[in-house]
Amino acid sequence: MALSRDEPPPQDASGGLTGLSALAAEAYVHGCPLVFGVSMVAASLSRGFGPLPATPFNTFAHATEPAGPEARFVSVNNDTVYSIAQLDLSGGPVLLHVPAAGPAYHVLQFVDVWSNNFAYLGKRATGGAGGDWLISPPGWAGSAPAGVRGVIDAPTSVVTIVGRWAYEGPRDMPRVRALQEQLMITRLDPAAHRSGLPGPEAGVPEELIFFERLRVLMADFPPSPADQEYEARFQPLGLLEEGPSPYAGAAPELVRALTEGQSAGRARVEEASRRPAGDSRPGDWSLNAHLFDYNLDHLGIGTIDSVQWRIPDRVDSYLARAVAARIGLWGNHGYEAVYAQTFTDSGGRRLNGSHSYTLRFDRPPPVAAFWSVTMYDTPHYYLVENPARRYSIGDRTPGLVYGEDGSLTLVLQRRRPADPAEAANWLPAPEGDFRPMIRLYMPGEPVLDGTYRLPRIEVRDG
Repeated sequence: MALSRDEPPPQDASGGLTGLSALAAEAYVHGCPLVFGVSMVAASLSRGFGPLPATPFNTFAHATEPAGPEARFVSVNNDTVYSIAQLDLSGGPVLLHVPAAGPAYHVLQFVDVWSNNFAYLGKRATGGAGGDWLISPPGWAGSAPAGVRGVIDAPTSVVTIVGRWAYEGPRDMPRVRALQEQLMITRLDPAAHRSGLPGPEAGVPEELIFFERLRVLMADFPPSPADQEYEARFQPLGLLEEGPSPYAGAAPELVRALTEGQSAGRARVEEASRRPAGDSRPGDWSLNAHLFDYNLDHLGIGTIDSVQWRIPDRVDSYLARAVAARIGLWGNHGYEAVYAQTFTDSGGRRLNGSHSYTLRFDRPPPVAAFWSVTMYDTPHYYLVENPARRYSIGDRTPGLVYGEDGSLTLVLQRRRPADPAEAANWLPAPEGDFRPMIRLYMPGEPVLDGTYRLPRIEVRDG
């Protein structure tokens, strides 16, 4: 559905709003990935998260173990060991050295501040040989140094590199650490770089802070020309104003429109985040191999630049981007990894730690790398603390007990099962509602074309 870029819609689909309030809801959906993404960049710089320490720009932070509940990050994975860097390209390009990692799964994912995945290096994308890569800022027209494998053009002057290393347990950590230590970022130009990230102007009331943050970030990190054309419609909201903030002394009618719009926009994202597939049954997993197809303008090394991996309507892509930021910030394109979530059992009832459940795989999911099931709480989608310190389970989990027919039955419940075989296949659940997520790394074609369906979660006594 195409919307006029000149006039706000007469009615907002998320809550019956009109005029400026409806326009503010659009602005929230469009801009929340930028505000949320930059907040996580800032957290990486100032305090780190989980096993990752605070680290300045153009330096990798390396985890020494998979993330646990202390990592207050939405849908953080527990399958791999992270290496994350925040790049500042405001003073010019940087050189990235990637070690030879061999056949083990690894990926370096490049994400701009609007949460667009625009490049990949690693096993699937470029192989395990390693090498040097130049990361260039927007508009750069220089020459790459001799010997680099390629140039990665960044859409924004701040970029996140999300590195994930496959991890086979504590004994495998020396191998991972050796690879992490060889990841190197070198600035090619001593010119001054930014000293920090733009923040809201003082004096803006708390209820308008989101739009103030969005205003300053949109100015500092402009999106593609096509997105800027869409943003022109937000002029009546003050989002395009330069200089002093229009929100420090905003008129009551603007304050009302912005607060109503933010509430409606947030509700729209939440509703879309839980929306099942069109042909779904109760308890079906929401598996969308195309959730991260919203990048329409900057597809570089390691991406697949084809209509199959693009959302056809630009306005629709904004909602998809907001949903992806809500349930899986910094997630990969489907050809790198697919994510599936569910909130209910096969009877359509909310998953809750007061019950015991089983998840039976007749055959392993079709993947070229590996798969897992990770437990998260709701509504934050954080990992759940438990005495066993097991936060995910999958084909690399040692000691799993398979059926004689090759099937695998996982047990999802709060307490450790008494039966040893069930205990080996146990994924601990929290006391309240929960949302598991299945990850399929380097998924096979049956996953991507929709012919493979994940088994539903069954409730049982116990």
